[in-house]
Amino acid sequence: MTRPLAFAGFLSCLSLISVASAQEAAPAVDLAPIYGGLKIERPVAVQIPDDGTKRRFLIEQTGRIKILPADENGTEAPVFLDLTDRMQVEKDFEEGLLGLAFHPDFKANRKFYVAYSKQGPKRLVISEFQASASNAAAADPASERILMQIGQPEWNHNSGNLLFEPGTGYLFVCVGDGGMKNGVFMMPQKLTQWNGKVLRIDVNGTSPGREYGIPKDNPFVGVPHACEEIWALGLRNPWGAAIDRETGQFWLADVGQDLFEEINLIEKGGNYGWEYREGRTAFPGKPLLMQALGIAKSDPPRGTVFIDPVHEYSHGDGLSITGGYLYRGQGVPALSGHYLYGDWKFGTLWALHYDAAGKSVKANHVLHKAPNPAEPVVQPTGIYPDENGEPIVLDWRGKIFRLVKK
Repeated sequence: MTRPLAFAGFLSCLSLISVASAQEAAPAVDLAPIYGGLKIERPVAVQIPDDGTKRRFLIEQTGRIKILPADENGTEAPVFLDLTDRMQVEKDFEEGLLGLAFHPDFKANRKFYVAYSKQGPKRLVISEFQASASNAAAADPASERILMQIGQPEWNHNSGNLLFEPGTGYLFVCVGDGGMKNGVFMMPQKLTQWNGKVLRIDVNGTSPGREYGIPKDNPFVGVPHACEEIWALGLRNPWGAAIDRETGQFWLADVGQDLFEEINLIEKGGNYGWEYREGRTAFPGKPLLMQALGIAKSDPPRGTVFIDPVHEYSHGDGLSITGGYLYRGQGVPALSGHYLYGDWKFGTLWALHYDAAGKSVKANHVLHKAPNPAEPVVQPTGIYPDENGEPIVLDWRGKIFRLVKK
């Protein structure tokens, strides 16, 4: 997830709202380790089904879903599902088991959904599984129903974040731009491709030729030649998706390349700019790429409207964003209504206070910063709410932390 450093010293001077507003005191929090007695490999997500059990399911990028013990000092985490026999990885940095979402009716139908890498051809697989009817602590590996297989030209920029839309029960699937650099595959702006998009599908139905249904209110239904699954476009490598149940806001972080890391509020039919823009800034690599391909025109099509990120930071402050969620817990009152996020490379954690009505950032608080960015305390791959809405921070190197009030 790390990206090359470019013009860092210069860009750090241009970083927008990189420190907290003087009008709002920064929340006082500590980064506290939990689950120190468990052996964990590259954790990327924690999901809690709405089945009343309050169980925490941990996704390891290496291919296993484990059930974390209720006791955070516990030493055993049983394997719920092991996909190492069917998952295939060329490079384990960004490929692997990447996403998990439980069906809103999981308690009754036992269905859940995963995203994982496969090779020959290289692709991202979106599958449905069921928990065992006789053992609630295990999934049935034979129950797999493949819904989608999304071509991936390269090993990076897969995404694979999955989440259900409250109310409708439709599944959102976040997909990266296909990999490499400079948007060379030029897919995020093409409605004929799934890459560089947020997709929205109905797992409870089917449409002709598909293992899922197309929601009738998807924005490109009926548009000639368009993939009707598309909900939003113009993304590079979205990592960290969350829908706030109070407001319905769809928060999604998008990893940048040379200039900026960004946070977006996803809208129906919205275009978030890549590979014409990186954050709010015109991407300088686009004209060079088009010139190399012998294409004279490098401007976006006439009438194209891009949606600005709600916040961005330069590569003077970090190199690879990890999105989190809008905090609604009770443990740290000062964080209420703040969006929690971090940087994978530098290990910094922030709380963004965004005024959606006024479309402005009120404050951006640094919650944790490593004394030496070259030796981060945490390399966050995910920031997720527990069953009480309190933040759990996952470290790519195999540790788990909490953000707690000082």
